[in-house]
Amino acid sequence: MAVVGVGIDVCDIDRFAAALERTPALRTKLFTGGELDLPVSSLAARFAAKEAVAKALGVPRGMRWHDCEILAEDSGRPHLDLRGTVKAAADALGVRSAHLSLSHDAGIASAVVVLES
Repeated sequence: MAVVGVGIDVCDIDRFAAALERTPALRTKLFTGGELDLPVSSLAARFAAKEAVAKALGVPRGMRWHDCEILAEDSGRPHLDLRGTVKAAADALGVRSAHLSLSHDAGIASAVVVLES
């Protein structure tokens, strides 16, 4: 396996919460039904993850937010569910596996994504 892309992003949790308050439709624009009811710190981390995925893919045009969902295994470990526009971009690069790490501490949410062929 070879690394095809790496992405990292950080998100200020209070600033993200304020954006969601100011623009309530932003929540449904960015997140799938399975993500919507999570605490704001988890939403901020998932937003950072979606941004990190875009960076790892080279920020292809036309990506849809709902085509990248961050799910949790029973253990709590996060993983990516790529579909539609995001999966097409990943397939074009030969991505066969994706690794994701999320964190939130001291008011900052962060995510790192590594894509492998």
